[in-house]
Amino acid sequence: MIEVNELRVRFGTIEAVKGVSFRVPQGASFGLVGESGSGKSTVLRALSGLNRDWSGDIVIDGKGQQPIRDKNFFRRVQMVFQDPYGSLHPRQTVDRALSEPLLVHGIGDVDTRVRRALAEVALPALLRFRYPHQLSGGQRQRVAIARALMAEPEVLLLDEPTSALDVSVQAEVLNLLADLQRARNLTYIMVSHNLAVVAHLCSEIGVMQSGEMVELLSADDLRAGRISHPHTKALRALSIELEEPEMAKSA
Repeated sequence: MIEVNELRVRFGTIEAVKGVSFRVPQGASFGLVGESGSGKSTVLRALSGLNRDWSGDIVIDGKGQQPIRDKNFFRRVQMVFQDPYGSLHPRQTVDRALSEPLLVHGIGDVDTRVRRALAEVALPALLRFRYPHQLSGGQRQRVAIARALMAEPEVLLLDEPTSALDVSVQAEVLNLLADLQRARNLTYIMVSHNLAVVAHLCSEIGVMQSGEMVELLSADDLRAGRISHPHTKALRALSIELEEPEMAKSA
């Protein structure tokens, strides 16, 4: 479904992404991990069409993409952002947020589709006419996911979709994303600095450092410690060190 070959992104004299390549089969999940500033979110923005200043090849379902995308692309590929409060308009109700993609793409039966979308992300119908500030963080992110799915895309680009949420809510949202993927045969690319979150959802993982993809490995290899690059080993060690106190605390 997605092929990226020798992707490069520059900001002035700084090369933020340096020849990154990977493939994601239809219905699969691919994770991009790395420290802040490693270039992982920049890759996602180039894929989504938000960043037009890139070189290399981006191919979606066999079709090469140009920096400026057509309307059909934005129906097939949608993005879920890190901060659900920032990505939802504070003066728009949930109903307006979910209806707008349908109106933009000329999709009818708005009322039925909005009600179905709320049910699909396990939100009660009574939230339909509330505003973002009246919702919890987890509810806001569920609305953001529902909005991304309104035009029935085939690809979701997930930019740290759980990092602004409490640990218990993170698990709920990750399980929701997994359920939606199975139900709709969606293809995911997920960016995160949290190895445990990525390994939960993604079968294949690319590790980025200073704009380069330094290692490609499976989630099983990551869990088992079958790692070749020192940066991946360091990230894994840090992830285990940070997660152990949480596990002990909950136990």
